[in-house]
Amino acid sequence: MLLSRGLLKRHSVLPGFDLALGFALLYISLIVLVPLSAAFLKTFTMTWAAFWDAVTSPRVLASYRLTFGASFAAAALNAVFGLVVAWVLVRYDFPFKRLIDALVDLPFALPTAVAGIALTAIYAENGWIGQFLPFKVSFTPVGVFVALVFIGVPFVVRTVQPVLEDVNRELEEAAATLGASRWQTFSKVILPIVLPALLTGFALAFARALGEYGSVIFIAGNMPMISEITPLLIITKLEQYDIAGATAIAVVMLVISFVLLLLINSLQTWARKRQGGV
Repeated sequence: MLLSRGLLKRHSVLPGFDLALGFALLYISLIVLVPLSAAFLKTFTMTWAAFWDAVTSPRVLASYRLTFGASFAAAALNAVFGLVVAWVLVRYDFPFKRLIDALVDLPFALPTAVAGIALTAIYAENGWIGQFLPFKVSFTPVGVFVALVFIGVPFVVRTVQPVLEDVNRELEEAAATLGASRWQTFSKVILPIVLPALLTGFALAFARALGEYGSVIFIAGNMPMISEITPLLIITKLEQYDIAGATAIAVVMLVISFVLLLLINSLQTWARKRQGGV
């Protein structure tokens, strides 16, 4: 037994642990840590008063409210309807199922600028959908929400779908045998199993929405204090050669996003422990 383990270790396809760890740390450093460190270092060149003025101006605060509010609302909506879409794709057979399944990944493949132009045309006042709506969507904060919902759908569906495929249907049959209603079966049996994956999909959709730019700038209208998102404000400051101001806003976005994702990951850990205890 020991001999076989030694041979497996010597003839491993991947490099040794030390070498693999070194490559992994180097890759993460070059791709993630160095750019983020550069943003913090550039921000440290500002005085505290200048930093506070740059990140708390009324225009910047308005962009925070829109960006985080619309991202959270879009991710929450995608969590609900993404679960429904995943359930339909896993549990039912219907015509053109493979086509619908492929369309879920369309926001991944579609260039964001193309998505933004298409959504703007569809939801404009004279668009295919916009002309029938009692309120204006394009060039308003509602348009930002619509764009963020569009780009976030695949994250929830593709995260929840494999978990639903692995759910043992005998659990549902056992619950029905014991007299549980459909809602009780879903809330007490199925939901605890898929909850960690659902929270993961929510976190991915939320994080993706926070940094979205291409699909939003066309449909938002980009009106300061109304429909201007924070990533656009960062680009605007860069175009004005206010690099320190741009990195200051970027650092605030980074810190808030990290805290929110940490909270969501804590919820995931709690859900997994609860599921394991059950």
